[in-house]
Amino acid sequence: MVVVTDHALTVELGDGRSLSAPIEWHPRLAHATRQERDNYRLIGGGRGIHWGDLDEDISLESLLAGRGSTENRTSFQRWLAGRI
Repeated sequence: MVVVTDHALTVELGDGRSLSAPIEWHPRLAHATRQERDNYRLIGGGRGIHWGDLDEDISLESLLAGRGSTENRTSFQRWLAGRI
C-alpha cells in the first residue's frame, strides 16, 4: 500500500515494515492533488511506484537509500508551469 499525505510518502512493504519519506523529497507529489496522489500503480514487480498523471516514478531502492527526486529544477519548473 502507498499513502501520500501533505507531509510524507509512506509505503507498506510486503514483510510488514513501513517506509516513510518527507513529501518535499518528491516535489511532483508535493504539488499533486489528492486524486493524482491516489492514482498510482506498482511497477517492476513491486520494486517501484508509478504515478501516470504526474509522470513520476519512485523506486523502493531510492526510498531505502534515503534519496529524493533527482529531477533538475528547470524540468520541474517546466512541469509545474504546465499545470496552470
